[in-house]
Amino acid sequence: MAKTGDRARTTAAPALSSLDFTLDRGSPVPLYHQLAQQLEAAIGHGVLAPGNLLGNEVDLAVRLGLSRPTVRQAIQSLVDKGLLVRRRGVGTQVVHSQVRRPLELSSLYDDLETAGQAPTTEVVRNEVVPAAGDVAAALGVPEGGEVTVLDRLRRTHGRPVALLRNYLPAPLLDLDSARLESTGLYRMMRSAGITLHSARQTVGARAATAREASRLDEEEGAALLTMRRTAYDDTGRPVEYGTHIYRASLYTFDFQLLVRP
Repeated sequence: MAKTGDRARTTAAPALSSLDFTLDRGSPVPLYHQLAQQLEAAIGHGVLAPGNLLGNEVDLAVRLGLSRPTVRQAIQSLVDKGLLVRRRGVGTQVVHSQVRRPLELSSLYDDLETAGQAPTTEVVRNEVVPAAGDVAAALGVPEGGEVTVLDRLRRTHGRPVALLRNYLPAPLLDLDSARLESTGLYRMMRSAGITLHSARQTVGARAATAREASRLDEEEGAALLTMRRTAYDDTGRPVEYGTHIYRASLYTFDFQLLVRP
């Protein structure tokens, strides 16, 4: 077992010098993969933030007691994932951490908070409007009936990651904007005694419009993931209809696939 705690050189991120890497040389897991996993975890939890420098491969190899090819392979695996970038004359730099979210009935805010992604919310719109046809059909209300529409911009570590639009039956819940900026929608629903039971969800992809790109700090035409969801409570009543878009460069959905007996 090898642990490293030496101070990094001035080109490295201050956070890197405080990381306690644990490399098990007797493990069947290759050392490069162990290092890559620990670096990826540090990026994912914000310990290594976008813009932080890791230093060059020689410095890292000396610090960790590893060969340069081992360190190079670990770094390359994260470069291939888009988490690190090599810059000539600068060294290896953290680009961003990618949000991986399981496909289950949960709040994006709760998932990000659990993953240490430091979520913040900006409420862009919170008002009662007449329900359009698709919204009315999803929520089981008359077309033109009152629904609350909620637009939010979700950030992690200060970076925009998603634009969220949700519709709820107007009498369902008092949606206070200040509270929505400090917690998740589903958490507020649970606090109000609403028990979420199931949902129908569709995931897709498309290109960003100019307005969406501006809000999400992307280029126009950049790839976006889309999600459309109708959630139901434990009585089978539809309580929320959401249409969300996510930066594909920062966000993925995780699936677990099982073989049917």
